[in-house]
Amino acid sequence: MNRSFKAVPVAKDVFWVGAVDWSIRDFHGYATQNGTTYNAYLVMADKVTLVDTVKSHFSDELLARVASVVDPSRIDYIVSNHSEMDHSGALQTVADVVHPEQVFASAMGAKNLVANLHPSVTITPVADGSNLSLGNKTLTFMETKMLHWPDSMFSYLADEQLLFSQDAFGMHLASMERFDDQLPAELLEAEAAKYYANILNHLSPKVQALLQKVKAMNLPLKLVATDHGPVWRDKIAWIVELYERWSAQLPTDRAIVVFDTMWESTALMAHAIAEGVSAAGARVKVMRMGADHRSDVITELLDSGAFLAGSPTLNNNIFPSMADVLTYARGLRPLNKLCAAFGSYGWSGESVKQIEQYFADMKLEKAAESVSVKYVPDADAVKLCYDLGQAVGAKLLAYKK
Repeated sequence: MNRSFKAVPVAKDVFWVGAVDWSIRDFHGYATQNGTTYNAYLVMADKVTLVDTVKSHFSDELLARVASVVDPSRIDYIVSNHSEMDHSGALQTVADVVHPEQVFASAMGAKNLVANLHPSVTITPVADGSNLSLGNKTLTFMETKMLHWPDSMFSYLADEQLLFSQDAFGMHLASMERFDDQLPAELLEAEAAKYYANILNHLSPKVQALLQKVKAMNLPLKLVATDHGPVWRDKIAWIVELYERWSAQLPTDRAIVVFDTMWESTALMAHAIAEGVSAAGARVKVMRMGADHRSDVITELLDSGAFLAGSPTLNNNIFPSMADVLTYARGLRPLNKLCAAFGSYGWSGESVKQIEQYFADMKLEKAAESVSVKYVPDADAVKLCYDLGQAVGAKLLAYKK
C-alpha cells in the first residue's frame, strides 16, 4: 500500500479519500484535457461509513487514503450514490478488504450494482427521503433519478450540513486542490460548463425540477461534496445559479458555425456565414471539426442561440466528422436554438438534407433556407452564405428579446 496517499479533511469527521486521474483524456466521448478525480468520502461516525468508491484500478489509492485515518477494516457501511463504474468499479475490491456490515444504494442502484458488478456483497436498497443512523450522525437519502442515471441519489449529512451530490455540480478536473476557493473561478466555470453541457444538458428539465425540490426543502448547506472535481464550500450559491441558467437554456445572441471541409469550399461558406452573423450585430464562433472536439462544440452550444452546421458530401453522405458531432449533439438535445444548414458537393449533394434531418430530430427552429453549392462557391454563392448569416444574426437579436 502506497503510504504517501493521505486523506484530506473536508469537515468535522469527514475526509476525502478519492483518487486523482491525471492522465485520462477521454471520458466516453468527452475530451478531458485536464484529467479528473473520482471522489469518495469517509465519515468517521459511530458507524464508520464510506460514501462511494472509485474507478476499479484506483482501489489501492482509496484504501491507502482511508488507512491514513483508520484501519479500512473498521468501515461498517458503504453508501453508493451512483452505480456508474467510475464510482462503483472498486466496490467489490474494497468490500473484500472491509467486509462491511451493509452496502446501501437506491432501489434502482441496488439492481444496477448487481447487474453491472455481480458483487458478492448484498446491496440494501434505501427509499427516497429515508434516514440511515450512523449512531452519532444521520444520513438522509434523496433520489435524483436520471440525474444522470436511473439509480442516482444524493446523501445529506445534516450534522455537518454537507450534501454528497454524486455527479451533480461536478467537473472533470485533476488537481491537488480539494476545494473550490483554492482554484480560479474562471477555471471552475469553464470546466463546470463543459461537464453540464456534455453530461446533463439533455436532462435540463429534470435539473430544474430537482433545483426547485431542493430549494423547497431549505436544507442548510455548508458543503457540497461532488463525485468529480473540488468540494464546494465558498461558491455554492454561484454554482447553483449557473445550473439554473444552464438548465433554462435561454436563447442568447450568439451563434456557432460548425463545419468540416474537403477542398476548402465548405470552409469558405462557413466563414462567409460567420461574417454575416457578425455584420448583423450578433456574436459568432467558428469551429472546424478535426481542429475542435465534439465535446468542446457542445460546450460552446450551451451559451449559444443558433447552431449552424456545414458539410461537404462524401460517398453520398455527410462528412464523417460532421456525422459524429451531430449525432453527439442529437443525444444531448439542445433547446431553444435556431439552426441552418449549408454545404458543398461535387455531384450528388446529400449532406445538407442530412444535416436538416439531424436538426429536425433535435426539434430546432429553422432560421434560414439552407445553402447548397456545387463545387467551389462563386461570388453569388458567397453572397448567399453571407445573407444566410445576416438573417440568422437578425433573428438571434430578436430571439433574445
